[in-house]
Amino acid sequence: MSVLLDAVVVFGGFVAAFLVRFGGNLPAYNFNAFLLVAPVLVVVYLGVAWTYGLYDPERSETAWTVIRTVTIAVTLGIVFVAAFAFFLGRSAQAWARWTIPIGWAIVIFLLVSWRLLFLHFGRIRWPEQRVLLVGTGPVSIELADELSARRQWGWRVVGLLDARTPQDGPLPGEVSGYPVLGRAEEIARIAWDTKANRIIVVSPVALRELVESLVLADEVRVRVDVVPELYEIFIGSVDALIGDIPLMQITSTSVPRYYRMLKRGIDVAGSLLLLVLLSPVLLLAAFAILVSDGLPVIFRQERVGKDLKPFSVYKLRTMVRNAEELTGPVLAEEEDPRITGVGAFLRRYRIDELPQLVNILRGEMSFVGPRPERMFFVEEYLEAIPGYRERFKVKPGVTGLAQVSGGYATTPERKLKYDLIYMFHQDFAMDVQIVAETLRVVLTGRGAR
Repeated sequence: MSVLLDAVVVFGGFVAAFLVRFGGNLPAYNFNAFLLVAPVLVVVYLGVAWTYGLYDPERSETAWTVIRTVTIAVTLGIVFVAAFAFFLGRSAQAWARWTIPIGWAIVIFLLVSWRLLFLHFGRIRWPEQRVLLVGTGPVSIELADELSARRQWGWRVVGLLDARTPQDGPLPGEVSGYPVLGRAEEIARIAWDTKANRIIVVSPVALRELVESLVLADEVRVRVDVVPELYEIFIGSVDALIGDIPLMQITSTSVPRYYRMLKRGIDVAGSLLLLVLLSPVLLLAAFAILVSDGLPVIFRQERVGKDLKPFSVYKLRTMVRNAEELTGPVLAEEEDPRITGVGAFLRRYRIDELPQLVNILRGEMSFVGPRPERMFFVEEYLEAIPGYRERFKVKPGVTGLAQVSGGYATTPERKLKYDLIYMFHQDFAMDVQIVAETLRVVLTGRGAR
């Protein structure tokens, strides 16, 4: 927000300078020359302001630092633009000379004024970051001190966890004034009790068990960072710095907003296009089902979507009518006797899935994501499979990593691993790879499902 406001102020300040210089008028010859270099002026100022830390969310400012930094940024911006205009020639040099010092003064006044007003009246209430530190050594204490010094930005150290085993000795009550709340193996319970939303692992502990215990504890929602050892930097990337201590995030499932928006745009455009292009295939398949086995042609079934919300999924009917009347809900098998002759062909080439384009269009599904399952089985898996709830953080998909990587009748536990791999590492490259592999399966009638 401050970047956008600064850009408006810099541009508006020089427009005001023209109005002052020319008595309320904007002479075309001079003003058009300014418009030619104005984008450069704004970008250069924003770049210099960023360099001097004006957009650092954890910057400590005083009135003097605001005045000094803004003056330097505006001055450097004007100097650079003057040099730029010199090389562009007369077309860019025609903006009147007196508008430069007038604009310089107006812009500095406006930029300093809004910042000082914000310092006085606009204190932000930062979201609270309740941090548990795993480790009680010197680096843990240094990190805890750094975080405590950032209390005004919402940081709270709720306590330390001892990474040692019980054989190494009893728990200390506190270290350097920070309470020791328990051992690392108790992390899920302690995170819940303290309402921690961020955990930083400082001491080298059994990270695999620690992270799994957090991810599989359905009631705990935390971000986990580690202070990396040298070998861990080789296989990951540093995401943040606290003071001069590097951190690597290892439990993020969030994706950039632009990815979500673009993916939804592709879903809408792609489903509309495919519904039009594949309508003859849908009509032929529906006619084949009608002739061979009668009505109904479309099979509608309740499935569980994102955030465990139920929705109706649409498919072309490939089984005999009332297939589960005697057996109740059961999973399909590779040689399922309930599948009709036409249905076997439709399943082989995934034609039975085409009506799900309507689900995509309605926003209930995406092209790529974990396959939606029925509530009967979801309730069973939530009880039996640790971490199964995680897969409902994203929209279900027509196809997914589990469908192109595992066998048709592979176990739910194994499918969950593929779903979690996709959730934690999804990007456009992975989406394209999954769609391409799905097309290979569709065109050849082979492969996993």
